[in-house]
Amino acid sequence: MAGARSTQPRGARVRGDSGRPKPQRMEPEEIAHPAAPRRVVRYALQKRAVLQGVYGGQAFNGFDICDADPYLLRAARFHGVTTEDPCPICRVSDGREPLQHVTYIYGDQLGHLAGSAIDPARLSELAMEYGEFRVYVVEVCTVCHWNHLVTSYMLGDGVPRKTPPRPRDLLD
Repeated sequence: MAGARSTQPRGARVRGDSGRPKPQRMEPEEIAHPAAPRRVVRYALQKRAVLQGVYGGQAFNGFDICDADPYLLRAARFHGVTTEDPCPICRVSDGREPLQHVTYIYGDQLGHLAGSAIDPARLSELAMEYGEFRVYVVEVCTVCHWNHLVTSYMLGDGVPRKTPPRPRDLLD
């Protein structure tokens, strides 16, 4: 029926009511072991496609793939875990500077820890302490600045928590 009017008079809506259905709250999922990775995403196919383009002769600017941020390089030096893998770009395999894996964590419940590079040994402790957060592992070459996301996954016990208060610093 084109041109049909609403039977509700103008301005009769309850204040604060948008008229849309309210979103349903999601129940926390049942987690058997909080430190066990779930919702794992591996980026190996994406890495293979980039490397195939490089070795296949596609024209590329060296800055396109070897563009690690200075903060990522610093995190690789101080928080990275040394791997046995050589860099796929500069192929430094003499043990001088192998690839580093840097672990970052993100999540609303982490508070001031969100977005920080951490030691992977702390992940099981954090998984018991926080409800849910995402972990990203990035491989970094400190020689040629190659970097690529290796994997991401979720950790935590699934129980929603409030964001912890921001720690006091010297200015507070």
